[in-house]
Amino acid sequence: MPKLIDLNCDLGEGFGHWAMAGAPDDQLMPLISSANVANGFHAGDPMQMNRVAKLCHQHSVGLGAHPGYRDLVGFGRRHINASSEELVNDIIYQVGAMREFGRRYGVPLQHVKPHGALYMEAARNEDLSRHLVETLQRYAPGLILFCMDISKTYAVAKRLGQPVVREFYADRDYDDSGSIVFARHVSAPDPKKLAAKCVRACLENTVETVTGKTITVEFESICFHSDTPGALEIGHAIKTALQENGVTIAPAAMVLAENEKT
Repeated sequence: MPKLIDLNCDLGEGFGHWAMAGAPDDQLMPLISSANVANGFHAGDPMQMNRVAKLCHQHSVGLGAHPGYRDLVGFGRRHINASSEELVNDIIYQVGAMREFGRRYGVPLQHVKPHGALYMEAARNEDLSRHLVETLQRYAPGLILFCMDISKTYAVAKRLGQPVVREFYADRDYDDSGSIVFARHVSAPDPKKLAAKCVRACLENTVETVTGKTITVEFESICFHSDTPGALEIGHAIKTALQENGVTIAPAAMVLAENEKT
């Protein structure tokens, strides 16, 4: 049977007349099955959120909130020292806004994926992950949480029964622990090499680290970033390679539902 995998991308990462993305959202949308939409703290604004929610409706793409640190200047990639309660309140504020834009077009909010430094902080901070998951279980128990396989977030979500999807990063390197290597400035990668990396991960559940070691990876979704140079070519290459190798691309909710049957 062909493997079912979600393909997600961060969209709506602009503000007013400025945009971080290397390709327009409307060109990336047909390539993906789930969209992580910036909610105004690290990027995005009401116009951006409305536009991408409408695109998700038009393309039957899973709508996701992409809440970040309150850091427009640093694009949410700088750590902010705040309590778990404050950070979770910021996340809920952003998730609620995105959910309402989805409702405007009859699109349910499928998932939440913290952005950048907040994502990485949750990955190593069990208190923050637990506070977030416990809050989601009261507020939105069916909302899928995106995270890394080795993260505290994944462990807490599984233990408490929150729907969770693990990600594989197409355009980020891995260290020997299975964590992604942070890169503030990313040069244009070879789309074909990234596509081959994704196919290998899907068929063999392995990836080569920056030291040349082969490690096991477990995931339900592949992520590439709209602000990576050549994002449109990367998205095309990944989607084409996956389909040519018998991998079916589907929204995260569908992937989880299918996995529950097996």
